[in-house]
Amino acid sequence: MPVFNITGDVDPFLHVSLAKGEKIYCESNAMVMMETNLELKGKMTGGIGAALMRTFANGESFFQQHIEAMRGDGDCLLSPTLPGAMRVLEVGAQQYMISDGAFVAASSGVELKVRTQSLGNALFAQSGGFFITETAGSGQLAVSGFGAMSILEVTPGKDVVIDNSHVVCWDNRLQYDISITTGSSGGFLGNLINSQTSGEGMVLKFSGTGKILVCSRNRAAFLAWTQSKPA
Repeated sequence: MPVFNITGDVDPFLHVSLAKGEKIYCESNAMVMMETNLELKGKMTGGIGAALMRTFANGESFFQQHIEAMRGDGDCLLSPTLPGAMRVLEVGAQQYMISDGAFVAASSGVELKVRTQSLGNALFAQSGGFFITETAGSGQLAVSGFGAMSILEVTPGKDVVIDNSHVVCWDNRLQYDISITTGSSGGFLGNLINSQTSGEGMVLKFSGTGKILVCSRNRAAFLAWTQSKPA
C-alpha cells in the first residue's frame, strides 16, 4: 500500500512512497514533484457521472491526477490548493464526510462517493447543494485545511456547533444539521439577524460519537476576498 507522510512545518507537503504497480489519485494540480519511475495521467475517476457530481458536491476538478509506479518504486510530493495544514486519515473501519476543497489525495483503495443531503442541509450548504462527498473502501486519505488544523471529539450529550467554513471533514457516524443560528430559539428572522450581528454565517451542529477535523482560517472569507481583488 502507498505510504503517506506529511513533511515540513509551514504549509507542508504530502510525501507519498509507492512500490511498483501501486497507484494513488489526487486533486488536479496537486503534484509538485515525482520521480521518473512514476507516471501521471488525468482521469475521470468513477466515470463521467461521478466526476460531474464530485465537481458540484465538493468543488473539485472534473479530472483528477492519477499517479502510478509503472517502472519501479518511486516517490512524489503533493500540495493542497490553499496554504495550511494536512492530515492523513486511515479509511476502512471508519469513513468520513469531506467538506468543499478539503480533498488532497487518496490511495486507490479509497473511493469518493457522492450522496444526497436532506432538503434543509442542501438549501443551507455553502456549496454542493443536494450532494456531499463520502469516503468508501479502505486505505489512506489526505485532507487539507486553511491554516492550522485540530481534531474535536464529539460524545453523546456534548453537541458542538462549528462555523461551516472551518469544517474540514468528519466521522460519517455523526449526525449533523446546517443552519444560520448558533442558538435554539428566536425564530427564523431573529436567527438571521443574530447571524449577521454576530459575524457568523452558516453553522453545523454535530451530535453523536465521532471526531471532526477543523481548520483555524475561514476558507469562504478568504476565497471571497481573493475574488473581489482587482486583476
